[in-house]
Amino acid sequence: MNKEQSFQENNQSEQEIPVNHTETEAVESEVPAPEATEGSTTSDTGSDEMVSKAELERVQAQLDEQTQRVLRAQADFDNFRRRTQKEKENLAKYASEQLITELIPVVDNFGRAMATKPESPELESFNKGIDMIFRQLDEVLKGAGLTQMDAVGQPFNPELHQAVMQVESDEHEEGIVVEELQKGYVLKDKVLRPAMVKVSS
Repeated sequence: MNKEQSFQENNQSEQEIPVNHTETEAVESEVPAPEATEGSTTSDTGSDEMVSKAELERVQAQLDEQTQRVLRAQADFDNFRRRTQKEKENLAKYASEQLITELIPVVDNFGRAMATKPESPELESFNKGIDMIFRQLDEVLKGAGLTQMDAVGQPFNPELHQAVMQVESDEHEEGIVVEELQKGYVLKDKVLRPAMVKVSS
């Protein structure tokens, strides 16, 4: 084979490969523009971020509100518990208040009877028995927390004393209890009956 024949065959091989420009243009048109795709993605991401932030703020506000409600409910419960405990303590502390209040007039009458008891050899044993009963009653009441006031010589106190009369006195300053007409009583730290007194003017 000479050089001329070889050159012709090479030219024929090159001419046999067809080039379809229409298909190339179609393929290129199917590929989306990079700029459009990137722009769309950025816009969607920003919208998602805005929605997520708004939702987070809403949930946080609801959480804060519920937290405040729980704290208020806890405070109310603590107050109720303390109030109930105080009432229980007072109930136990003053459980005998009504009975002792009713016994105080009995003690008064007992004291008056003893102050006027007749003194005679025949009644000596009887009087000793009455004295023992009175001391026993007094001890029982003291054991329950009852205390008798000692008002004479004390400054007048409207929380402890009930003034029924004012009298002139050279021995006392003004506003001093000079005489006790009726005993006053305190149950633990509560006044059951104020003392009925005369006060110096």
